[in-house]
Amino acid sequence: MIDLRLLREDPDRVRASQRARGEDVALVDALLSADERRRSSSVRFDELRAEQKSLGKLIPKATGDEKAELLKRAGELSAAVKAADAEQDAAAEESQRLLLQLGNLVHPDAPIGGEDDFRVLEELGAPRDFAAEGFEPKDHLELGELLGAIDTERGAKVSGSRFYYLTGVGALLELALVNAAMAQATAAGFTPMLTPALVKPRALEGTGFLGQAAEDVYHLDKDDLFLVGTSEVPLAGYHMDEILDAGELPRRYAGFSSCFRREAGSYGKDTRGIFRVHQFDKVEMFVYTTPEDAEAEHQRLLEWEKQWLTSLELPFRVVELASGDLGASATRKFDCEAWIPTQGKYRELTSTSNTTEFQARRLSIRMRETKDGKQRVRPLATLNGTLCAVTRTIVAILENHQQADGSVRVPEVLRPFLGGREILEPVRQARTT
Repeated sequence: MIDLRLLREDPDRVRASQRARGEDVALVDALLSADERRRSSSVRFDELRAEQKSLGKLIPKATGDEKAELLKRAGELSAAVKAADAEQDAAAEESQRLLLQLGNLVHPDAPIGGEDDFRVLEELGAPRDFAAEGFEPKDHLELGELLGAIDTERGAKVSGSRFYYLTGVGALLELALVNAAMAQATAAGFTPMLTPALVKPRALEGTGFLGQAAEDVYHLDKDDLFLVGTSEVPLAGYHMDEILDAGELPRRYAGFSSCFRREAGSYGKDTRGIFRVHQFDKVEMFVYTTPEDAEAEHQRLLEWEKQWLTSLELPFRVVELASGDLGASATRKFDCEAWIPTQGKYRELTSTSNTTEFQARRLSIRMRETKDGKQRVRPLATLNGTLCAVTRTIVAILENHQQADGSVRVPEVLRPFLGGREILEPVRQARTT
């Protein structure tokens, strides 16, 4: 959540952010009104309580009519104090409810607009010219079936649409990707983590995934637990309700987990293969740092993602998402999109978001620092970045490194994790048409 003081001092900035997100600007004024009611009712409660305490000291000393009058006033005050307390609680609850609906402030450098208004920052690597090489590229599913690596038919038979099996070299390729990604992250100073796949509502709400993204989340009603769509959620919750020493920041974690998404609203999109699925594995980077270093850390996360995709020898571009395409918690977000030959376009493989103090405030994660000889405690900043979303990365590797006979060249960075294998060989004949 944002700082209420900022809302009071500069409401126009918050209104502009809401407008840029395409969200309800009236929410800002409703929140300001609720906050004013909360503060005024709190003052009223304190005044009444002070009068009640003063009256309590006078009553034992009074006699006769004076005492009767004081007792009458004490009864009136008791009722007024209860009413003011209830009003204060109601206003505070309303303020909190509205505050949780408000997205993070959009970064001033973020492009304004919707999904199609992203800004291309750079392109790295050149897509292959398959026509010049003399063959038409196969898509990842056909390649995966030739390699004995992907089985979507049995995935659908057992679990339904958008489920799959990775088999043989497909399973080995996933493990190679995870281990290579973790090796890069560990070398960069990240602490490897295996995180829970089920979390309590507070962890999900604290990271901002129970708002606009709620329809994509699987909920276990009986247990009131949620399946995570990213290990960002348990990594953010790892230090909730804690105070970290500023001298120990940044704290960097690389979490591996299975991720689950309903893919609500994606009917008809990417139905073939394993690009958009309900369950996939992912290596996620997560950082706790000072608010002052958050922007620099965001650039570092982006560089680590670029390093990873470059090591996989994939052509890709870096884009900055527009304001209306940001998640509720992000102030700014960069995506790395790999070229997918059979689709003839770039598709998202990794992303990194700066959530500033937004998640930390919701999860009550603070930092203790010493300044001018005095200690103070304040919210810190959190950031996240996908290093390897495995299924999408497999799609990009198969399509970009395929050869005319249906085999696939293994990027050099993955070979040590595949027993030195340089080529993934077909185990089935290609279909003839």
